[in-house]
Amino acid sequence: MEFMPEHAPLSVLAFLGTAFLAILVLLLALWKKKKWIASGAAAFTAVLLSAYFMVLLGVSLTSHEKLLVPGERKYFCEIDCHIAYSVASVEETGTLGDESQQTRAAGRFVIVRLKTWFDPSTISPNRGDGELAPNPRRLLMVDDLGNHIPPATQAQAALAHLRGATTPLSQPLRPGESYVTDLVFDVPSNVRNPRLFVGDNFDMPDRLLIGHEDSYLHKKIYLSLRPHQEISAGRVP
Repeated sequence: MEFMPEHAPLSVLAFLGTAFLAILVLLLALWKKKKWIASGAAAFTAVLLSAYFMVLLGVSLTSHEKLLVPGERKYFCEIDCHIAYSVASVEETGTLGDESQQTRAAGRFVIVRLKTWFDPSTISPNRGDGELAPNPRRLLMVDDLGNHIPPATQAQAALAHLRGATTPLSQPLRPGESYVTDLVFDVPSNVRNPRLFVGDNFDMPDRLLIGHEDSYLHKKIYLSLRPHQEISAGRVP
C-alpha cells in the first residue's frame, strides 16, 4: 500500500502553519506602522516561504515513481479517514456492443474494474459512522513514454448500455464499505504496458503540500494492470 500524501496531517499542518505565521507577521508589521518592523517582517516572511519551498522541492526531487500490483491499495488521506483504490480486474476487447450496434476501438478497449474502499481502521475514534463523499478523482491511462490517455466517453456509455450503469467514484461510503467502478480506455495498439493513474484533481492546495504527488516535480503512484482476460469473439458480454 502507498499513501498520498504519505504524512497527510503533517503536510497540512506544515502548509497551514507556514501560511498562518507569514500572515501573522505581516499583520503585525501593518499594525505597528514602523518602517524597520515592516522591513524585518518582509525579510522574515521571505525566508520562511523560501525555506518551505526548498523543503517542498527537496522532497519532490528525491521522490520515486511507484507501481502497485493489482490488489495493492493506493490511499488518499482525508486527515481523519482514508479512501483506498485498487485494481480488481482488467479486460480487453476491440469492440463494445452487439452486432447491430457496435463501438469499435481505435486501438483496443481496456476495461478496468476499480475498487474503492473506505478503510475503517483509519478513522479517528470520535468520527462515527457518517458517510464520506470521496473527493473528485483524475483518471488517466499512462504509457511507457508518459503519454496520457483519458477515459473513452463513448465506449463508457456503450459499456453502461450492455451492463447497466456503473457506480460513480463520487458515491459516498461509510467506514468499511466498498464498491467497484468500470472504467473504459481506448489504448493504442502499440502500447504494451499501460498503467492506471488515479489522482486528486490537481487543485490547490495540493500543489503546495509537501510530499503530495501533485506538488511540483513530485513523482507519481500508479496502479499496474494484471494480464488481460481474452474475450470470446472480441466482445464484452
